[in-house]
Amino acid sequence: MIHPENDNEYKGLVVNAGVEQPSIVNPYFRKIHKRHHDLSVDEMVEGILKGNVTVLSQAVTLVESLLPEHQAKAQEVIAKCLPYAGKSVRIGISGVPGAGKSTSIDEFGCHVLDRTGGKLAVLAIDPSSERTKGSILGDKTRMEKLAVRDNSFIRPSPSAGSLGGVARKTRETIVLCEAAGFDTIFVETVGVGQSETACHSMVDFFLLIQVAGTGDELQGIKRGIMEIADGIVVNKCDGDNVDACNMAAAHFRNALHFFPPSESGWTPKVLTYSGFYGNGIKEVWDMIYEYVDFVKKNGYFYKRRSEQSKFRMYETINEQLRFSFYNMPQIKDIIAKEEQEVLSRRKTSFVAATELLDIYFKGISEGER
Repeated sequence: MIHPENDNEYKGLVVNAGVEQPSIVNPYFRKIHKRHHDLSVDEMVEGILKGNVTVLSQAVTLVESLLPEHQAKAQEVIAKCLPYAGKSVRIGISGVPGAGKSTSIDEFGCHVLDRTGGKLAVLAIDPSSERTKGSILGDKTRMEKLAVRDNSFIRPSPSAGSLGGVARKTRETIVLCEAAGFDTIFVETVGVGQSETACHSMVDFFLLIQVAGTGDELQGIKRGIMEIADGIVVNKCDGDNVDACNMAAAHFRNALHFFPPSESGWTPKVLTYSGFYGNGIKEVWDMIYEYVDFVKKNGYFYKRRSEQSKFRMYETINEQLRFSFYNMPQIKDIIAKEEQEVLSRRKTSFVAATELLDIYFKGISEGER
């Protein structure tokens, strides 16, 4: 290759070497290695009781971990926080995807904080992918006003394949939040069916968010979710949609007449509001506070809390049995083989399951000897 600067025509010219380029690394930068300090159980409990949200977040992460050593530590933390829990009002919020749950929670939360001056925790359950097992965990981005409040704590958690989409450890997270001084707790479900039943078993008031155009009274009757709702609200009641929302609310009120009276003695109400514009928010919360006062006076509030504790005990038993089964070495060694037997149709699913359970119970009995 001929370089023109070396040609005789340019003999009198001098080519400078150029300016030396500086390093892309700042020479004054000192790399500091910060050692991660694992908090002890007592340090974690102390931080939670002081309302330290950083420690609270670490404790929630510990609770959600599947590692056995993390589980053991998390249970110690929960046991020590339990005496300080139970003083909040727990609100379950559900509805079909697109009903405006996250936007409504943003408005609801700001209204509650302005009205009571307390502390609010939002436990948002995000659906996990069946293929990748991942979750977006982006509900917090829709809660722009609430996210910047100092006295709010928003924790998105993956459903991680748990029944109906309610996070496996949401109940334990509620205990930690209550110990940290949060007096109002929202539990937002993914709104896909059975999640509502699971959510209902851990909250004091279950709010169902609906939108107009979902069907007539017959469609409302068919939805089992209506039976467990303590209050129904029709969102997006603004602009040209007001008449449609009022019509939908009338349909839901008519549908509620076909349900038997609730055990609490409370008659669910149907209201309309606009989460985007913030219209009707006060009326929704007047209804919720009226319900809480009503069930506290007749004793149902405390009865429901006791039933929830019992439900949590049985759920924990089921969870631990499932964990023990799949982590037994004998089961791990043979379960893939049994799966192939079922896929190749050499065994029925029932026979394969029975054989695996026999191996499990035999392993337990031999371990006790």
